[in-house]
Amino acid sequence: MSTPTLRTVLGTYPHTQALKQGTLTHAGVALDFVDVSPVHKAFAPMVRDAAYDVCELAIVTALQAIAYGAPVILLPAVVASRFQRGCIVGWEANGIPEPETLGGKRVAVRAYTQTTGMWVRHHLYEDFGVDVKAVEWITQDPAHVAEYQDPPFVSHTSKDKTLTDMLRSGDVAAAIFGNDLPKEPGFVPLVADAEARDAAWWTTHGFMPINHMVAASQAACQASPDAVRAAYRLLKESASHATTAAGKPLPYRFGFTALRDPVAYTIEACLRQDLLPRSLSVDEVFAPAMELLGHDGD
Repeated sequence: MSTPTLRTVLGTYPHTQALKQGTLTHAGVALDFVDVSPVHKAFAPMVRDAAYDVCELAIVTALQAIAYGAPVILLPAVVASRFQRGCIVGWEANGIPEPETLGGKRVAVRAYTQTTGMWVRHHLYEDFGVDVKAVEWITQDPAHVAEYQDPPFVSHTSKDKTLTDMLRSGDVAAAIFGNDLPKEPGFVPLVADAEARDAAWWTTHGFMPINHMVAASQAACQASPDAVRAAYRLLKESASHATTAAGKPLPYRFGFTALRDPVAYTIEACLRQDLLPRSLSVDEVFAPAMELLGHDGD
């Protein structure tokens, strides 16, 4: 009997390298990796067309997909988390606005649904009282989930200018970046004490803001449930062996119990920003995966 093969998209991280290099395997599944770079380009095909069997997925995209009934099952596996407060920057020559003054100003972000943007807006609200609906958000990309429509305080512009171009020209007062955060002189974070605030947030909440999780298509779960379960075990095992450059365990969470509170918190942050068409419970979010994984999911 042949081993089931799952068409898989995962970013290259310390905790996925063993899987992508084939040094960590499972007899019950073969992972056929598809190279998609940047990885966010796989999100729309996954939630719109179930283009992959197993795919990394931004948590905002995943929650929207569940709310709109897309045929994906969110697994209790986090593959990307980070602190976000340092991701909103201004252009020094034009003056760096104080975060609390952003109401009425234009702020650029690749997409309103971008997960980094969601977390930055949440932190602006909780730290500085910024009403995110009073800011004009300038975006270039639509949502990965086709059914979602940006709220009225979001404007769409062409890609004639990059976000950095818009900052330099003064078209926007600030911009939010993900992995493409500019490093050159002149781009200055709006939150000067971002690192200290992030550390305090970690102490208070006990988890690192989630960026990306892993989803499986409903079709793959129905056709090859044992293979999807094996893929989840591989993800969990690979992450358990990976460490930071300092040799510490990576702060990525797996399991329904460990992710219950972080996912509930993320849902509330999304609802406050009009990112979801309705409220979701954690039970609704994870029910299909709990049925699939059983006790293996914790």
